Amino acid sequence: MSITLDIKLKRADKIYSEADIVSGILVIDTNSDFKHDGITLTMEGSVNLQISSKNVGIIEAFYNSVKPIQLLNVTCDVTQAPGRIPAGVTNIPFEIPLKPKPNRVLYETYHGVYVNISYSLRCDIKRSFLSKDLQKCQQFFVQYKPGSASCPQLPLKDNRKPVSFELSPKNLASGGSGAPDFLLRGHLDTVCCNISKPFKGQLTLVRCAAPVRSIELQLVRVETCGCAEGYAREATEIQNIQIGDGDIAQNIPILIYMVFPRLFTCPTLITTNFKIEFEVNIVVVFEDDHLITNNFPIILVRE
Repeated sequence: MSITLDIKLKRADKIYSEADIVSGILVIDTNSDFKHDGITLTMEGSVNLQISSKNVGIIEAFYNSVKPIQLLNVTCDVTQAPGRIPAGVTNIPFEIPLKPKPNRVLYETYHGVYVNISYSLRCDIKRSFLSKDLQKCQQFFVQYKPGSASCPQLPLKDNRKPVSFELSPKNLASGGSGAPDFLLRGHLDTVCCNISKPFKGQLTLVRCAAPVRSIELQLVRVETCGCAEGYAREATEIQNIQIGDGDIAQNIPILIYMVFPRLFTCPTLITTNFKIEFEVNIVVVFEDDHLITNNFPIILVRE
């Protein structure tokens, strides 16, 4: 006997917001009829936290904070009583409202290294002890509606102003030890960024006493897991884009343009048990492999 179980959502992009109706069909394809002891459909959403191996010595202090945080858990009986599925293709429609558990908020879907926010539908077909139960999972994505109660508050408008920067040996934290004489000037359009729009700006290498091998734009996530007893904060790279290659010509403007990758970024999130924040690094690599980095904390919002 061959049985195939599938969950098909009506929305092709599988993106939903709080209070939306998640609808679709359960598709059961079998070459002969079979009995079942009940069919259930479960909608789940959770935040999974993981402590870096660098902090294994303090896991005990984090015991409560690293437990999964359940945001959503709803189980529906598709068929309450045992029954029989006929041979062929059977389509069973379903609709489930997307609502969080009491005192919880549906955060945006996010896949990080130490923090993961995920949502899924799971269909279970129970069968007799002589036959194997059937199960199928289907992920879907949650996204804030701009201006909704669940969407984090937007920062002050002052954060929307362009940010100018100047990079030279004298304003490096290390005092410029080992760095050649150079001057890099530029600006970022804003450090409070709409996640659905590109991150933009411009920079110019005014002068440099040594050849430059590369200028790169690095997007970094800063994930914090913790509680009242302490916290673990880890920064990891999401993507690195080369915006200048080879011996960069001086006094020629170089555009900064970066699209925020879906799933690996989300609106900046600060909660009691965890934080998800982001930074951008402008990295200048000289031919002798000497690195100069300028760091900009940024705020991501959805508008």
